[in-house]
Amino acid sequence: MTDVGGSQFELLERKQKPAHLTQYLATITVTLGALNIGTAMGYTSPASPQLMNNSTNSSLVITTEQNIWFTSTINLGALTGGLLGGVFINTLGRRGTMLASVLPLLGSWALLVFAQNFAMLVCGRVLVGLCAGVTSIAVPTYIGEFSSPDIRGKLGTCFQLMAVIGMLYSFVFGAVMNTWRGLAGICAIPPVIYLVLVLFAKESPTYLLSKGKEKEAKEALQYFRGKHYDVEPEMQLMRKTQEEALQNTVSLNELKTPYILKPLLISCTLMIFQQISGINAMLFNLSVIFEDAGSGLPEEVSTIIVGVVLVLATAVASILMDKVGRKVLLIISSAIMTLALVALDVYFYEKYWNKDWAVLNLGWLPLVSFIVFVTAFSIGYGPIPWLMMGELFSLNVRGVASSIASMVNWTISFFITLIYEPMQVAIGPYGIYWFFAGCCFINFIFCILVVPETKGKTLQEITAHFGGPVITTKKDITTI
Repeated sequence: MTDVGGSQFELLERKQKPAHLTQYLATITVTLGALNIGTAMGYTSPASPQLMNNSTNSSLVITTEQNIWFTSTINLGALTGGLLGGVFINTLGRRGTMLASVLPLLGSWALLVFAQNFAMLVCGRVLVGLCAGVTSIAVPTYIGEFSSPDIRGKLGTCFQLMAVIGMLYSFVFGAVMNTWRGLAGICAIPPVIYLVLVLFAKESPTYLLSKGKEKEAKEALQYFRGKHYDVEPEMQLMRKTQEEALQNTVSLNELKTPYILKPLLISCTLMIFQQISGINAMLFNLSVIFEDAGSGLPEEVSTIIVGVVLVLATAVASILMDKVGRKVLLIISSAIMTLALVALDVYFYEKYWNKDWAVLNLGWLPLVSFIVFVTAFSIGYGPIPWLMMGELFSLNVRGVASSIASMVNWTISFFITLIYEPMQVAIGPYGIYWFFAGCCFINFIFCILVVPETKGKTLQEITAHFGGPVITTKKDITTI
């Protein structure tokens, strides 16, 4: 690999350090969009049992088959949103795309609050998914472009952290709210806060420069780096990168170029493995799973415990990301997820074939297994595929490649969520956990053999690793 940055970057880092506070504040602001995704994903866990309960005297009750579509169609919306997000971030800007997503998001919750039939429920879920797909492109791209290399991993994990906080938000309020309509109204509060805060956010320096707004780009970069930081070396490299990107724009046919195709395949494969671990299918149905497990604790309590663990483990991941490295965490994550799913399979197998033994001796196992599973997921396979999506691609293909990777993620999530219930019927609860465990084990091998380490590397160094064009300046540093 050609060393791009290298010793010059380290020397400059010793002379001056970029400010971190402004970067942290910007990250908190925009990752409220991820919190909105989390509330939408967590919503169905408490809402589905209420919607299927005939004893609630509700004006709207759905069947088990309808609930499968109610929980899974968020992914169809997100699939479309991921495609649109790649277009919007290059036309409306990263900040503009975030702002544009808020009104449809509020509209989606309004559809759920006032739903009179199953069609309105599905439309609300598709629309909230559309906004989730757009957000999943705009926010990681934005963070990747303004963050400095020394904390880029930490900031990148905040997207997943806020998403799981959003899930916990839905789990907690779902436990205390009497109706799914009221819960939908509570879930509409975070988007309003998000809208207000993003109005005051700075646009991405990279986007501003791409539109010829050099003065505004330099001002934005100075804001993110601190008023005493010399941003000119970065500006030089950003200008050079923009020139190279304009000269090397790619068509869909040119995506097969090795330095583009290799990271694209890696990113898409990481997204596939993230979803075929079964994480979303299980999180969308946590209350039902714990009810079936008969573990002794009320399912609402078990669900909240899992949500708290998700938040704490993802917070730990943000600390480890720039210390341990992406590849190592992915290997650890996939290995422990495999073991946790095997343990869960053992419980359900014994429960269905040796009922007394399972209930009397292993009632604690489902909750413990889920805690271990989501902890392992949160330190690796939760945040890292999204983080690496913002790291692996060169500027000239970032929008298109990120859209493709995001679409793959939401497509697989849709199918896994859709077939989760039918698979349980076909092969039994224990069979489906064997399937997820097998996928995680293959994932473990993939991480060891294929995934590159990006910790501490500049985005140009990562591009050069795959054989992409090398961009150099007199002071060769970058954070584009």
